[in-house]
This record gives sequence, C-alpha cells and structure tokens, in this order.
Amino acid sequence: MATQQLESKWEGKSIANLKHPKAEQVWPLLEDFCNFHHWLPNIDACHQMNSDNKDEIIRYCASSTKPPSSSDDGEAIVKWCHEKLLTVDKIERCLSYEVLNNNIGIKSYVSTLKVLASDGNDENGCQIEWSFVADPVDGLTLELFLGYVDSSLQGMAENIENALESSKLGDFASSN
Repeated sequence: MATQQLESKWEGKSIANLKHPKAEQVWPLLEDFCNFHHWLPNIDACHQMNSDNKDEIIRYCASSTKPPSSSDDGEAIVKWCHEKLLTVDKIERCLSYEVLNNNIGIKSYVSTLKVLASDGNDENGCQIEWSFVADPVDGLTLELFLGYVDSSLQGMAENIENALESSKLGDFASSN
C-alpha cells in the first residue's frame, strides 16, 4: 500500500494479487461499471442512472447497515454515492471514475482501477490496482480511508477469484 499526502489532497494506491485468474478474465468483470455490487463486499446496490447525456455513464452505489441499537426495528442506514465514468481503456485494462453527489462526506474523489498481469506474465495470475486522489474526508484520516480502500479491494479480488474458480464465468469472461 502506498500513500502520499499532497498539500490538501489525499493520494493512495492499493494492490490485490489474484493467483490464478488471468488479466483477460478479470478485466471484463471490472469493465462493467454498473456491476460492482457483485464484487465489492460492502456494496448492496449498483446500477446505471438515467442521464440526459447519452455519452455519460453515471452509476448509483449504495450500502445499508443496521444502526447500532438493541432493537431489530431500527431502520437501515443507507450510504450512497453517484459515480461518473471518466475513461475506459480496453487495451491497458483500466477505468477511471469520479464521485459526484453522496451522503458519505466525499467532496472530491477520482479513482483508477487497473488490471495487470502479475510480473508481466499472465500465466502467474494478475493484479488489480486501485489508486485515488481525494480531498480529505471529515472524520477520517488518510490511513483509515486507505484501509477502507485496501480492505474493499482485497474483498473484491477474493470475490472475483472465487467466482472465476467456482463457475463457468471464467470461460464466459475469456470468450468475450
């Protein structure tokens, strides 16, 4: 995990290693911008929102948690954000997006996800790299925020690896 604090911006990067899947199998799963709820363990919903601009893709992502209380009738707390796809590079297997409206305190956040062959050799599995530049988030430190990104990425990598190993999804992804 690499971190750097630039003046008033936070910058960080996390890497997850997948032992068996090839980059060409993993990339189609991440390239589907509105399908992240299948891979990120802490996201319950992810879907494309309607946009007046047909060239623009904006997704809604949300997670819900029960409030810490002794009763079961407490309403779930929903944390959500709207995220805009900025770039997709199928050759380099990377995409970038930015957080727009949200209720989680993010003012400015731009992220890039890349799928890379491990050690330049696709036979040895692959890596997912998640990097970001963000304004500081009230109530968090850079270390806590990076810890969240890293645990999310490790969970995503595990979910993708398990799905590719336990189903025909690996055959499907590599044939597209």
